[in-house]
Amino acid sequence: MEKEVALQEYMKHALPSGLPSALPSALPSALPSALPSAVPSAVPSAVPSAVPYPGTSRPHNLYAKFYGTPPVPTPATTILATATPATATPATATPATATPATATPATATPATATPALQSEEWYQGFTAPPSASRVRTTASESSSRPLSFYLEGKMAANERERSMLYHFVDNVLRLVFPILDLHKDGPSRAREILVSLDTNKSYYHCCLSVSAIHLKTIKKNRGKKVDKDIMRHRYAAVSELCKALNSDSGHDTILDATLAMIFFHCSVGAPDDCLPDIPWNEHFTAVANLVTKLGLDANPYMIIPFSMSLSTWIDILGATILGKSPQFAHTYRTKHLSGVSSGLRELMGCDDRIMYLISEIACLDTLKSEGRLDDHGVCHHITALTAQIDHAERAVDSTLENSLSASGTVQADKLTKNMTSIFRVAARIYLYSLLPGFEPDQQNIIGLVDSVTEILQYIPTGPHGFDRSLVWPMLITGVCSTSASTFRVILAQRSNALGECSDFGSFGRMYKVLQEVWKHSEDASAVIYSDPSLISSSSALRYNQAPLPSPCIDTIGRRIKKQPIHWRDVMKGRGWNYLLL
Repeated sequence: MEKEVALQEYMKHALPSGLPSALPSALPSALPSALPSAVPSAVPSAVPSAVPYPGTSRPHNLYAKFYGTPPVPTPATTILATATPATATPATATPATATPATATPATATPATATPALQSEEWYQGFTAPPSASRVRTTASESSSRPLSFYLEGKMAANERERSMLYHFVDNVLRLVFPILDLHKDGPSRAREILVSLDTNKSYYHCCLSVSAIHLKTIKKNRGKKVDKDIMRHRYAAVSELCKALNSDSGHDTILDATLAMIFFHCSVGAPDDCLPDIPWNEHFTAVANLVTKLGLDANPYMIIPFSMSLSTWIDILGATILGKSPQFAHTYRTKHLSGVSSGLRELMGCDDRIMYLISEIACLDTLKSEGRLDDHGVCHHITALTAQIDHAERAVDSTLENSLSASGTVQADKLTKNMTSIFRVAARIYLYSLLPGFEPDQQNIIGLVDSVTEILQYIPTGPHGFDRSLVWPMLITGVCSTSASTFRVILAQRSNALGECSDFGSFGRMYKVLQEVWKHSEDASAVIYSDPSLISSSSALRYNQAPLPSPCIDTIGRRIKKQPIHWRDVMKGRGWNYLLL
């Protein structure tokens, strides 16, 4: 009974039934003719700052519905870089005909080899617990130690938990933040995670659940026992959240644990995972509530914690998956106008300005889908956002360079520049897909898809590569590719190069969505007949004359294109509530 009350309290505090509406009642008929020269322009204020999720009056026993009531086991700020405001006024471009500038590739060999930065053998099973003895080692030996070396032995309650804990820190963590690990904040972030494992019980159980999921998806530990591990720790994580909410304290630790439940699971979960779980967008409703309670969105100029950078990443790209406006779109718009970074480039590889523009495109997508803009208004906004993407492209050096040094080490700056180029082209494709009468076989769309294919040559592939950090642009490019596109061939090759890593996480789910979308789009035409009576059954005719020869179908039929199925409708039809980051 006490657990049921705790779950109800979690629902009441962390999952409100709805968010206040902040949509304007009307939209201006035209955009301003001139944009300020001191800062990069954004889409006009007519784009809503945030479109709230539909009201969801959920029963208080939602968590009990998903998890049941198993016994709960006895559990044993960095200053971010500031973006420089742009100073030039972007020129207006017509999206239907304008082709974005193509980056000039350097002469370096495309980066397709496995980086030497992470040369250890890919994990093939449980990690043996490290020896308890702590002998003196040299500095080079210390740098090669696994993270589990620094864990306290008392942290895990038993040997099985200890094995899953070591597996998480030594094998799962390197899957979830590959870009962050390249930058100077990588080691400090790892230390913060180790501290959270020791001090945040909900975070601890979440990580053990994710570790068990990964052990299951790499096909080494399948069966009821690992499923019980997943569900036991998943339920324990939620129960600890309930205790924290009842005490009305430690909201920052609650935020960290809730974000871990969203992000870690989408990094390792299998596409066909059928175990009961709370949908990621339900968790993010709690995240948005906690961010507001902590005041992290109130001042866009404050030094934000890592949790807010992660929230921004999930909010913007997650909104495009749902077809909704980001929860904090107004904050991102203010940051874009002011040239303030959210730390996204160092976290996930894409420049903050491009991510802010993707947020604006998601807002426009929502306005169009809700019927709040006519075709003229949609085209007007697309023209303005095209100018913004053009300006963002001109503001940086877009020359493609090999991100691997001569010694095989990944150069973070070159890698993130190449990744930003892919996100920028994918943002154009996403924007142009909102045009009335959009078709993937339009020449400018084919050119953009080919551009992504070309830039992919400069991204290291394989198990230690960075394809898993490009799930969103690959999704947007893939759904707009034609059956003859080279992109599909290259994507299949890179998926094979990933090996078992391509079978789980966001990459595996993204590829499964693309294959389903392509299957629906294969039959792009069907035969209809202008006069059905011409091919009616001869037995129905009663004439005193010889039967006429059957007409040739080619002479009476005409081919028309079938209505394409949107990729979101494909996901909805299959019941796939994926977060594809």
